[in-house]
Amino acid sequence: MTATITKSNTPTTPYDVAEHLRNPEEMAAYLEACLDEAPEDAAYIAEVLGNIARARGMSKIAKDSGLSRESLYKALSGERNPSLATILKVMHALGLRMQIAPMDVSR
Repeated sequence: MTATITKSNTPTTPYDVAEHLRNPEEMAAYLEACLDEAPEDAAYIAEVLGNIARARGMSKIAKDSGLSRESLYKALSGERNPSLATILKVMHALGLRMQIAPMDVSR
């Protein structure tokens, strides 16, 4: 059986998660969920931090982290693996911190 796909006249707009991250708790929950989903994908986690930074305001995060806006956009694009130093600076500027816990090896 072959599925038939028809073009819809329903207008759509791209979804931007940054528009829906309204407070630090939502931002932390989003980051935590993404870390659970892809704990070894550094580029994806960098992109997630970029989404959070855009929600907060990239200029403010650049100023607070001591990094340029241009370098933040590049590092947090999801196409690169930024250094741990960059990740830590961005997380600090976002008011987020990492917590270390043993992995659940039963998964």
